[in-house]
Amino acid sequence: MFEGKIAVVTGAARGIGQAIAYNLAAKGADIVLCDIKAEWLSESAEGVTKLGRKAYCFELDVTNATAVQNAFNDIATETGRIDILVNNAGITKDGLLMRMSEEDWDAVLTVNLKGTFACTKAVSRIMMKQRSGSIINIASVVGLMGNAGQANYAASKGGVIAFTKSVAKEFASRNIRANAVAPGFISSKMTDALSDEVRQKMLEAIPLASFGTPEDVANAVAFLASDQSSYITGQVISINGGMVM
Repeated sequence: MFEGKIAVVTGAARGIGQAIAYNLAAKGADIVLCDIKAEWLSESAEGVTKLGRKAYCFELDVTNATAVQNAFNDIATETGRIDILVNNAGITKDGLLMRMSEEDWDAVLTVNLKGTFACTKAVSRIMMKQRSGSIINIASVVGLMGNAGQANYAASKGGVIAFTKSVAKEFASRNIRANAVAPGFISSKMTDALSDEVRQKMLEAIPLASFGTPEDVANAVAFLASDQSSYITGQVISINGGMVM
């Protein structure tokens, strides 16, 4: 599906980002793995190479727009092109609004929203010159429905959704598509550590009565990155078991 394609995945060291990298590699793409510390990427790089694809590792702080631009210039020089960008890097700093510090608000908005902006802007000239490309932004179900204790995270992911739609309109004339996926409760070390009572309460909010997996998200990303979705842009695919309909 992606033979000869180059995919850049931010936040690729673990979890959803790692699953996305593996999925795209399994379908033929060479992968540029980005995370804030390059040493975190060794496991992901090994997994990509075991799938028979090239893995390029880049240390990248998505909040530093100048560093992001320089990194994407280096990526394009080394690989020759960038066909897919997955903006997955993100953080949470949860807390009730009345107790939320300005620092926690700024940190989440800066990584999740500004980081998506910086990477998208950096790749835009490369994709425009190619007159092709697919950008997939990782949003969240809370960007659609909000969530108590996550005002900063919900605002950042709601911003990612609006940003995606704007980018889709700006870039469409150059055959560049931009879409988002909005995961719900996805199995992770965090959900594994929850008490049975808390897990049950969360499951009661999901019509399919199960948590999603990183692979569920990765499959949707691969679809949006591929020519199978060539007439889809500016959309948000919810991966949440029916939490939001």
